[in-house]
Amino acid sequence: MTPADIRSAHARIAAHLRYTPVVRMEAGAFGLPALSDGELTLKLELLQHAGSFKPRGALNSLLSAREEGRLPAAGAIAASGGNHGAAVAWAAERLGVPAEIFVPSVASPAKVERIRSFGATAHVGGANYAEAFAASSKRAQASGALVVHAYDQPHTISGQGTVALEFEEQAPDLDTVLIACGGGGLVAGVAAWYTGRVKVVAVEPESCPTLHAAQRAGAPVDVQPGGLAADSLGASRIGVLAFDIAQRFIAPTVLVSDAAIRAAQLVLWRELRIAAEPGGAAALAALFSGSYVPEANERIGVLVCGGNVDLATIV
Repeated sequence: MTPADIRSAHARIAAHLRYTPVVRMEAGAFGLPALSDGELTLKLELLQHAGSFKPRGALNSLLSAREEGRLPAAGAIAASGGNHGAAVAWAAERLGVPAEIFVPSVASPAKVERIRSFGATAHVGGANYAEAFAASSKRAQASGALVVHAYDQPHTISGQGTVALEFEEQAPDLDTVLIACGGGGLVAGVAAWYTGRVKVVAVEPESCPTLHAAQRAGAPVDVQPGGLAADSLGASRIGVLAFDIAQRFIAPTVLVSDAAIRAAQLVLWRELRIAAEPGGAAALAALFSGSYVPEANERIGVLVCGGNVDLATIV
């Protein structure tokens, strides 16, 4: 995975996507003393089509398959905690192909409805993403549909990396970016773009520590996902491709509690009227919890990566 792959992906998908905005926060943003000397820039990727960064990878996967003659009449199939499924459904509708999405029972009703709103068939069942993925794989074998993996495919990762290409255009002076991590496709794409020029920090919920566990073990290992952000960051194991990129370009993972995630959601709503889902607020939570402590004058970027949330759970 190289920056050239990500530039190619961006050229392929940019015309279909929103160029999501950034917000530069003043010193001492959100009342955080740690930011009194540095700068904080938020990229509001929750404003992307389908409510998260996920259309980047989904669209790159489908368009690449179409270009290469690999997109079957049966369309696309995916397993998802919700956001990837909505993204594949959106991309498939845009390209005029059918889609089937398998989501676990922990997926929020708001996300299931989002999937169905794009015309896809949503199958709800299984306790977690791994079980939904097993069901989707069985169905794909029977139908011949193209499997669009949520995080462990090159086209998915290079598509997600396009958000970093844009972030650098909008905020070229960042020292560090904080990125939420579940299966690892997003943080791997971001790290593959920056290639060490900017520090990339993966932020994981304490209850879904896929990359943290892999870094400790020296290889991807299974975890038991749970907690507030399980519907978006609840992978059972970090992707093989993501782990390889992490070994080269990603700083040690930081972990955040559900309480810190909730605090980040609340402050985004109260201060900016931004309704972020738990996974979308997880990266910012690293600053609220003290899991990540900036250095003096450090210029930090945070990706607010998803907004598929029931507002009643925030206010």
